[in-house]
Amino acid sequence: MPPAEHGAGHDADPASLRTLAEDLARAAGTVALAGRRSLPVGQPPEHDTKSSVTDPVTEFDRAAEAYVVGELRRLRPDDAIVGEEGAADSGTSGIEWHIDPIDGTANFLYDLPAWSTSVAAVRSGGPITDAIAGAVYVPVTDEMFSAHEAGGATLNGISISASAVDTISMSLVGTGFSYIEERRAAQVDRISSLLPQVRDIRRFGSAAMDLAFVACGRLDAYFEEHLNSWDMAAGLLIAVEAGARVSGFDGGTPDEQSAIAAAPGIHEALRSAINVASN
Repeated sequence: MPPAEHGAGHDADPASLRTLAEDLARAAGTVALAGRRSLPVGQPPEHDTKSSVTDPVTEFDRAAEAYVVGELRRLRPDDAIVGEEGAADSGTSGIEWHIDPIDGTANFLYDLPAWSTSVAAVRSGGPITDAIAGAVYVPVTDEMFSAHEAGGATLNGISISASAVDTISMSLVGTGFSYIEERRAAQVDRISSLLPQVRDIRRFGSAAMDLAFVACGRLDAYFEEHLNSWDMAAGLLIAVEAGARVSGFDGGTPDEQSAIAAAPGIHEALRSAINVASN
């Protein structure tokens, strides 16, 4: 079902943008899941590759993004759009939508449940942390994480908060790995140094979902390098609105080079440990 025409046109408040982001993420994720479920068990969808021969993209990624772009063009024609699968529309409203139709395509390919659809409204020209509203939908579990600026974060409409852990030795930490070989080698070295210092490390394979998991306390922290705006625009906002602390590895604003989202009680200790492990 197409999104209702709330927040249509040039103006919209953060709560309306949040509702639209939720509707778009849910609709696109539901379509992608139906496509995946239409295939026989054990049969992956046909796919191409992007950044490397191991980085997949499917027809369902493209169809989900096309759906979101079409709805935004119908409902908010003055907004800009940036999408993982090539959407790049300029706008005049001062609002820019960052879309990841299937974040975790490798998981989608193998029919693993850890993939999500991420939709965020960001102020044009600002940093990726300047999001107004965002939603991360996990179709397999039917879980909707969302937030808007100064409006708190929720999971299926229920308020969520980041972990209260205050010792990194007791923290469950999420991360991810690049599809580019030389970057992966450096990331393996960092993990081998960091692993003895934390409770354990998880690699689910969807940055947007990982950030949402920090927001609800399923992870105490998450860090990664070489992300894209569409991977983290919604998730960072949700984490911040849930009380998590975010930064880059250098302590500044998170960006496409590096990002950390963590429970406030462990953020600085974890950031320090990551930087030591990187050297």
